[in-house]
Amino acid sequence: MSASSITAAPAKPLSRKGLAAGAVVLLLIAAGVHLLGERSGGRALAFALGLGAVLGVVLQRSRFCFYCHARDYFEGGDARGLLAIVAALAVGTVGMHVVMTGWLPVPQPGRLPPDAHIGPVSAALVLAGLAFGAGMVVSGSCISAHWYRLGEGSPTAPFALLGAAGGFLLGFISWNWLYSATIATAPVVWLPHHLGYAGSAALQLVVLAALSAWLWRRLPVSEAVVPAPRSFIEALQRLLHGRWPYAWGGLAVGAIAVIVVLRLRPLGVTAALGSAARDLGNAQGLLPQRLDGLDGFGGCVTAVVESLWQTPNALLVGGLVAGALAAALASGQFRPAWPTAGQVARGLGGGVLLGWGAMTGLGCTVGNLLSGTMAGALSGWVFGASVLLAVWGGLRLKRMRT
Repeated sequence: MSASSITAAPAKPLSRKGLAAGAVVLLLIAAGVHLLGERSGGRALAFALGLGAVLGVVLQRSRFCFYCHARDYFEGGDARGLLAIVAALAVGTVGMHVVMTGWLPVPQPGRLPPDAHIGPVSAALVLAGLAFGAGMVVSGSCISAHWYRLGEGSPTAPFALLGAAGGFLLGFISWNWLYSATIATAPVVWLPHHLGYAGSAALQLVVLAALSAWLWRRLPVSEAVVPAPRSFIEALQRLLHGRWPYAWGGLAVGAIAVIVVLRLRPLGVTAALGSAARDLGNAQGLLPQRLDGLDGFGGCVTAVVESLWQTPNALLVGGLVAGALAAALASGQFRPAWPTAGQVARGLGGGVLLGWGAMTGLGCTVGNLLSGTMAGALSGWVFGASVLLAVWGGLRLKRMRT
């Protein structure tokens, strides 16, 4: 990384009220983890809540956002954010391939690791990625960023997430037609089937290294490095204010994606939202009685469950929002505001595209692009490329209109 990626913001006075409020939220999270862990069968839920909180802190402090990182590159020529995503993919690729050897020692054709985000590669997947990327441009964030910005008091995030639930409903309604038209016969390409675990990991790392070499040329001019902190208080001030280096965010997200699969399903942030939409759609009679082939796929599955808020994914997302809230309070970045009509419209409209793309693609930029690519799924690469293409085109269209 360039020097600019390791600079720290000048120390600012700490807000005692903000620190106290953030500490209270963290204590409540810790209490929730403890209470869940004491319940019979609650350890997975406790783990999900705790790790979700860590993820929320990391996302909020590093401003890890797929749309923002892509926009910074396409509009400002700043590749640090995309390099952070590449770093996350590299760490996750190594870790996931090691973990998968325990799930499925021999990657023989016809078998896939359980719950892995490995989906069919079809025209529907490309369309899903394009819709998701367009939704990011319209709403201003990906779904994972909307979750952590909800913890910051964003006026747009609630409407984007509500719109995403509506997009999931539309995805369920259109699923059977898309499934019969293209998804049912689409190949499910998992690189270890063809190259083995070592070959799959090596190929992906080579591709990621090539991408890094390309992006490295678009780093901003180096800045002077801030001197090392002179005291613990000054170090804490720098940690809480400003933005963590891009590299920290990318490496931490990659590590969390590996850690989560050791106890839970592969990392994803839309399964609970999609399940809630599916339950609502079924209750209102809006969805087909049968969703052909859907429950047989891995990825961010949207199964019907008896108690949604007692599922690991719901607890992980809840922890993510709570962790982001704690970090935002402590750093003085919790700034709730009354939404404008434009923010409501952009949130709802973009959210519908996000939800439809995530449902049809069997995951968003976290579940599909990150977890899928890390596992060696061609579907993750295709979805990610489609998302970037839509963001590039959407930003160009916005510039033309202005």
